Amino acid sequence: MPNRLAHETSPYLLQHADNPVDWWPWSAEAFEEARKSGKPVLLSVGYSSCHWCHVMAHESFEDQATADFLNEHFVSVKVDREERPDVDAVYMEAVQAATGQGGWPMTVFLTPDAEPFYFGTYFPPVPRHGSPSFRQVLEGVRSAWSDRRDEVAEVAGKIVRDLAGREISYGDAQVPGEEELAQALLGLTREYDPQRGGFGGAPKFPPSMVIEFLLRHHARTGSEGALQMAVDTCERMARGGIYDQLGGGFARYSVDREWVVPHFEKMLYDNALLCRVYAHLWRSTGSELARRVALETADFMVRELRTAEGGFASALDADSDDGTGRHVEGAYYVWTPQQLTEVLGEEDGRLAAHYFGVTEEGTFEHGQSVLQLPQHDGLFDAEKIASIRERLLDRRSERPAPGRDDKVVAAWNGLAVAALAETGAYFDRPDLVEAAVGAADLLVRLHLDEQARLARTSKDGRAGANAGVLEDYADVAEGFLALASVTGEGVWLEFAGFLLDHVLARFVDAGSGTLYDTAADAEQLIRRPQDPTDNATPSGWTAAAGALLSYAAHTGSEPHRTAAEKALGVVKALGPRVPRFIGWGLAVAEALLDGPREVAIVGPALDDPATKTLHRTALLGNAPGAVVAVGVPESDEFPLLADRPLQQGRPAAYVCRNFTCDAPTTDPDHLRTALTS
Repeated sequence: MPNRLAHETSPYLLQHADNPVDWWPWSAEAFEEARKSGKPVLLSVGYSSCHWCHVMAHESFEDQATADFLNEHFVSVKVDREERPDVDAVYMEAVQAATGQGGWPMTVFLTPDAEPFYFGTYFPPVPRHGSPSFRQVLEGVRSAWSDRRDEVAEVAGKIVRDLAGREISYGDAQVPGEEELAQALLGLTREYDPQRGGFGGAPKFPPSMVIEFLLRHHARTGSEGALQMAVDTCERMARGGIYDQLGGGFARYSVDREWVVPHFEKMLYDNALLCRVYAHLWRSTGSELARRVALETADFMVRELRTAEGGFASALDADSDDGTGRHVEGAYYVWTPQQLTEVLGEEDGRLAAHYFGVTEEGTFEHGQSVLQLPQHDGLFDAEKIASIRERLLDRRSERPAPGRDDKVVAAWNGLAVAALAETGAYFDRPDLVEAAVGAADLLVRLHLDEQARLARTSKDGRAGANAGVLEDYADVAEGFLALASVTGEGVWLEFAGFLLDHVLARFVDAGSGTLYDTAADAEQLIRRPQDPTDNATPSGWTAAAGALLSYAAHTGSEPHRTAAEKALGVVKALGPRVPRFIGWGLAVAEALLDGPREVAIVGPALDDPATKTLHRTALLGNAPGAVVAVGVPESDEFPLLADRPLQQGRPAAYVCRNFTCDAPTTDPDHLRTALTS
């Protein structure tokens, strides 16, 4: 019989709806039940494409004996971290403080007042490698709750007080300048892996936000070292197993330092960020590899993640059926030499094995290999390789596909809108721009209410009940601003303004400029979460700084620029110390140091050929964080177009800083130079 999760929209929660565990969703009713029954709360947090979440579910939550024990002694609450990032952030902070590490599934035991007192992540069904079994943990917690309740309450209270003392405030900290950005670059150089690209050791995550900083730093300063780290890292990732060499798109991370074996789940946010990174790399270098990867990643998102309503689904699972009924990580993606031969024949099978690095020993498990692209460009016939890719992709499509989390997350769709809009504009792919517009339309139609407040998620055309957090407002605004620059439709600038007004009113401390991840009127947790550092995506804090700065550049709004500058005080403090974890903040700081530049393109019509040429030239300029407005003279859609006439009846470009402009030009070459000097 289904439990209470059967009424939820989250695919992750619905995966647990048939568990024998009497699950509750996160709710006031669950904690009231704990108070009435005198039971502690088991909080289990995960997400639908999390491999170890599935493992623990199969081992423990589907086990009747374990479920019976839970149902008798605990109130069990299941949370999708992608729907409730605020709940996840608060308790993950406690887990990391107590254990020195974190991860999912996250397992936390709480008092009925939601105060944590015991922590962990994955627990096995039997004791293993020094870790107790889940049943042993449950029995220990039950015993402590029954026999030492006062001690438990004391521990919980101390943890809550410790968390409350962690509030971040940089007061009137100044914005980062040349010195801090140079120190950040030096710090990245020290952590850089010159043999393999990327930063640090295994596991290795795509450093999307750091690469954006490196590209902007190179554009502003001419630093060849910054550019080289970006180029080499992008090439290593694109040639590695973390990139899907047949279907495009990136896996979540590499388990090794060489980018060979990925953790196979594919997340919308990774692919949106990396699509934009490779498009910007092409813009800076003209790299054909960067162009191909940007387009293939965009096509992957549209082909495999776009929903019927026009938004983009959250993720594809790492696991899939291996053909025997077992769900195995990577089964959809890996190959043996024999499988290549079966599809391609002897000769082409051997060629494909050489081309993609498939060996008899295998690079993964059980003699299977993850496809890579070793450095042998020019040694193979391009048409032959294209035919091989197409045949292998066709055969792979017959395999059982990984499950898809169809939940539409506002923030991640904002990132996808920005990436698809810019990639479509750069490479003359209007279909990608149309996909971006479709997702933006869905966000406006379904996620925004009458007061322009955002819902965090939707699924199957139904908005979820959870309120948007700071990253939702910031990333959706970022997407709308990119779409405004690409399409010349000022309505997207207007919608971005609505969202950023909420940021100023509900997420920012007006005195210090400190930002919080939840709104002032959001559900009150044991701590109001705030984190300025990047994780898999830009932090809400620095994403808001970037969107506020761009909006100020478009409109001349002093309150938005001031808020952006105050928010960047955290980058001055953290950038030189932990540059890997505040890459987007560093990228926004580069834009601030450059102006950012404001480019106004005026022409008799948007479809006028000369106007389109100037517009494209402006979009391809790599001045850090530059904003572009295009329209007819005196258009009221963009403040940048006011008092910007045609020049002798011809389309013209104005390059400005703080609404003070250089002499207008009608020459695309002059415009290109103005955006690189």
